Amino acid sequence: MLPDIDMWSDAALILASYLLGAAPHLVLLARLRHVKLNGDFHQDLWNRAGKTLGIMGVLGEFAKGVIPVLAARWLGFGPVTAALAGLAVVIGQMWPVFNRFDGEKGNSVAIAMVAVLAPRPALIAIIILIVALIIRIIPRLTAKPAAGSRTIIGGAYSRTFPLGMALCFLSLPVSSWYFHQPPEIVWSMAALFVLIMVRRLTAGLRDDLKTGQDIKSILIKRLLYDRATATWRQ
Repeated sequence: MLPDIDMWSDAALILASYLLGAAPHLVLLARLRHVKLNGDFHQDLWNRAGKTLGIMGVLGEFAKGVIPVLAARWLGFGPVTAALAGLAVVIGQMWPVFNRFDGEKGNSVAIAMVAVLAPRPALIAIIILIVALIIRIIPRLTAKPAAGSRTIIGGAYSRTFPLGMALCFLSLPVSSWYFHQPPEIVWSMAALFVLIMVRRLTAGLRDDLKTGQDIKSILIKRLLYDRATATWRQ
């Protein structure tokens, strides 16, 4: 028995969402300034291609997260398909077929996607993120910049924000359950948290393993602080 038309339509939307997430828009923006991105694409784009393109890159990621869910609803797909399309765009950002399945962390795309798919749980997550950001910024604003520093914001490097980001995504399945969201939303939020953590653990892991440090320490730093040990800032 052949799959029905609805099944093919669902699969097409989910595949299109993955390809949208995988689209290398940051690389394409960098080419406008003849810049080749390395490491953290967002930071590299901002520093080397300019603030305008850096902002465009972030807005592009937000658009990526929003489009699949809105398209699913506008085209009359069910909530399960909308949730799967939302997850697919995040997976595409993390493991893009156009870059040998090695992409970004997916945080911006995921937050934008959740804001449309589950607004109330997203609000709780964003509040957690804002608190973490404030805690991170205050010491930098109050500390004196180091001698010869080019920035007016000083202070020690903070690990609060990546930890807050982890708590932000952890809160999503919990708050979805608390707000009596449909099961497909609760499970999709749980799946999103797992995806975010898996990407944290695996992105650039090979370079970390070459440092010879204890694997347990490497994984804990990655899981909590989203930082590769090879570039760890003390």
